[in-house]
Amino acid sequence: MDMRQLRYFYTIAQEGQITRAAKRLHMAQPPLSQSLKSLESNLGVTLLERNGRKMELTHAGQVLYDKAEFFFNYLNETITEVKDTGIGMRGKLTVGCVKTCFSYLPERIKKFREKYPEITFELREGDSYYLAEQLENRQLDLAVVRLPVEMKPFSGHYLPEEDNVVIMPESWGAAFNKKSIRIEELADYPLVLLKRLHGSGPYEVIIDKFKQRKIEPNVVTICPDVGMVYKLVSTGVGATILPASTLAKNTIGDIQVFEMENECIASSSAVIWLKDRYLSKSAERFIDLFKNHI
Repeated sequence: MDMRQLRYFYTIAQEGQITRAAKRLHMAQPPLSQSLKSLESNLGVTLLERNGRKMELTHAGQVLYDKAEFFFNYLNETITEVKDTGIGMRGKLTVGCVKTCFSYLPERIKKFREKYPEITFELREGDSYYLAEQLENRQLDLAVVRLPVEMKPFSGHYLPEEDNVVIMPESWGAAFNKKSIRIEELADYPLVLLKRLHGSGPYEVIIDKFKQRKIEPNVVTICPDVGMVYKLVSTGVGATILPASTLAKNTIGDIQVFEMENECIASSSAVIWLKDRYLSKSAERFIDLFKNHI
């Protein structure tokens, strides 16, 4: 087995079809099929089986695929490391960010590109659980996430805590002649809360605050997208509790904002990256912008 055969097998497994793999590799189908047959013959195992139009990994194929993925990731990181020592700052940074943390990025990206104009960015969005998974799969260089997150596989820089605020439809908020609201008062209103698709997060923290006071919140809707939450609130479905920084990028009208009067619900976030991979110079410099609190 040589690297070329391994690359061909890896691409076929990713694409699920010889036809698509051949297009991606810019080669004809017959030599690609022959390479796979030769590899299977040399190893004495079947690596891929046809299931209709799709080719699926056998158990042996899955073992080889996982090893190949690790090998190619390590090879790519090695190439990046070698280039970093020779040609300086250029290339692409792939950055994940939960929507409620997006306010951390625009100014930092602007400042970074002023200094390093040959670096481009690819931004990806998702909840903290999904972005952590993407980091572990080496599909992101770093991510800005809301805590809690299982930090064992990651290194991180913790960002300053911020308070959550109560956001209400404007017509509801007009009944208050103050700028804050008690958690007991909030329990009288229907709530629309942000909730991760997987794992625990700010939703569980908020619910726990109500439980500590022996109050049953009236949660009428949960969803994973902060934009949807804002739209539901502005339409009058319910009130919500969100980090104050989310207001910076959500300029939806027909809402009013209140501080929490007798309960502090803090929101924590962090920039995280995978411990066991090479961190490029460009990623290190970008992380420095968070450490310097620009």
